[in-house]
Amino acid sequence: MRGPVGLGPVDQGLIDAPRPPPPVATMARRRSRRPRSRARGTASRRAAHLAARLALSVAIGAPASLAGQSLRADPLGTPAAGSRQTRHVVLIVADGLRWQEVVSGADSSLLDAEHGGSWTDADTLRRRYWRPDAVARRHALLPFIWSAVETHGQLLGDQTIGSVARVTNGMAFSYPGYNEMLTGAPDPRINSNGFGPNPNVTVFEWLNGRPDLAGRVAVFATWSTFREIFREERSHLVMQVGWDPPYPRHPTAAQAMVDSLYATTTRLDDEDLYDAFLQIPLLDYVRAARPAALFVGYGETDNWAHAGRYDLVLASAHAVDRYVSQLWATMQAIPEYRDHTTFIITADHGRGSGFVDWKEHGVDQPGSENIWIAVIGPDTPPLGDRAHLPVVTQSQIAATVAAFLGYDYPAANPAAAPALQDVLGAP
Repeated sequence: MRGPVGLGPVDQGLIDAPRPPPPVATMARRRSRRPRSRARGTASRRAAHLAARLALSVAIGAPASLAGQSLRADPLGTPAAGSRQTRHVVLIVADGLRWQEVVSGADSSLLDAEHGGSWTDADTLRRRYWRPDAVARRHALLPFIWSAVETHGQLLGDQTIGSVARVTNGMAFSYPGYNEMLTGAPDPRINSNGFGPNPNVTVFEWLNGRPDLAGRVAVFATWSTFREIFREERSHLVMQVGWDPPYPRHPTAAQAMVDSLYATTTRLDDEDLYDAFLQIPLLDYVRAARPAALFVGYGETDNWAHAGRYDLVLASAHAVDRYVSQLWATMQAIPEYRDHTTFIITADHGRGSGFVDWKEHGVDQPGSENIWIAVIGPDTPPLGDRAHLPVVTQSQIAATVAAFLGYDYPAANPAAAPALQDVLGAP
C-alpha cells in the first residue's frame, strides 16, 4: 500500500469488471512485510477496549505516563477556555492521493487503458469525471470536500496558483510521512514501512494524556501498521485498524454480519482493509463514544495507484469524499459536535507524474514530496483555495491538531513544527 517498490502494501476493492486482478506477484513487489504474529499479541485487549467504548459500558483509563519519552511536561494543564469554537478535531488521510487530482480533477491523459490501466471504458470515465474546466472537474471528483472548503475552510497546496505543501522527511512514502504528520518532525531513523514500533510520541498519544481528553482519542484506519505508528501498547488509544473484527462482544445481527464480512472476505492484502469496511464501525463508534480527537486513515487511493488502475484511483477518491461527507453529516447531527468540529484532510505523500510515475512515489519519482492540506470548521476563515502563500509542511499538522483543541504541542515537543496559523483563525 504505502511505499515505493518493495515497501508498500497493496489493497484491492471496487472492481467494476469481471476480469482477473493484476498478478499478485507483481503487486507483492510493492510490499515490505513484517511477521504478522507480532501485531496479534494484543488482539484480545484491542477487542475488549473497542467493544467497551462502543457499548459505553466502561470508562477507558488514562494512558500510561509519557515519562521517559522525548516530550516535556505539559506547560498547559487544561486548554484555554473559550478561545475557539472547535472542541473536536478529526484528521483524515487519503493515502497517496495526489494534489493534482485534488485541485484539478481527473487527468485526461490517464483516462484510458493504455496509460491509465483502466478497465472502465474511456467514455464512461469521461462522463463521470471529465469536465472542460478544472474547477468543475474537481467538484465532480470531490464534491463534498470542495463545497466545504469553499464555504467553511481552506485548501493549501494548489501549486497551480502558487501554494505549496510538502513533506520534509526526504523519503515520500507512508511510515515516514505519518510519523512526520503525527509527531511534528521527520525522523531519519524511520526509513521503511516495516520499521516497527514508533520511538516517537504522536500528538494523539500526547492529547490522550491530557486530563480532559483521556480515553476520548481514537484511531480508525485500514492499514494494520498504524498499531506500530501510534504505539498501541504504550499509547492506550482506542484503535480499530486492519482486519480485526470491530464488534467482538455481544454484536447485534447487523454487527455480526459485519464481523462475518471481515472474517470471510477474500483478501489480497492481509494488512490492509477495504475502505468501505472501515466506514461502518467508524460511524457507529462516533455516535456511541463521541471522541474529541479522531484519526481516520483510508488506503485505497494509494493501493489502486500502485496497481496501475487509474479508474479505481478516481473511484476510491470519489468514495473517500462520500465517506468524509457521511462522517461530517453524522457529527453535525449530534449537538455536541454541531458547529464545534474541525476536519483536517490531507495525504501522507504525493506521487510522480507522467504516463508511468503516477503509479509510484518516493525519491525516484520527482514530485512525491508535494501534498495538500484541507481544513474545514467553525474557526477557519473561509478563504477557499489559497493562492500565493509561503510553503507549508506536513510537519505542521500535529501542532495544528493540538491548537484547535487549545493546546500548545510544540511547547511540549520543541522539535515539532509550528501550527498552520492561517487556518486557526483568531483565538
